[in-house]
Amino acid sequence: MIVLAVALAGGVGAVLRFVVDALVARWHDRSVPLGTIVVNVTGSFLLGLLVALVHGHAGLDALVTVLGTGLLGGYTSFSTASVEAVTIALRDGARAAVTAVGHAVVMLLVSLAAAGLGLWLGAGF
Repeated sequence: MIVLAVALAGGVGAVLRFVVDALVARWHDRSVPLGTIVVNVTGSFLLGLLVALVHGHAGLDALVTVLGTGLLGGYTSFSTASVEAVTIALRDGARAAVTAVGHAVVMLLVSLAAAGLGLWLGAGF
């Protein structure tokens, strides 16, 4: 039963990712894919918050699996971010490669900071 719940939650997360990415793309038309950054940062924050909120509460492992692995795993997209970074790098030579590396590094660092912020805020509850 939990496998089905994770699969369904993952599908919902993927649809949410598509919607958020499309909304960001409407008002942001740049060479760096901001939608993927927004999705990964918000997903990392929410996962950190979820983990902190359920920490020490027995019996909530299934909730973390369904929401964390399923919903937020389907929502976030580090594989897409990797492909986008390589695509940016291949676009226009050396300058684009610097942009691609900056894109990947900034997304990773900001996502880690967002996860840490979620953990910190969730630990306060």
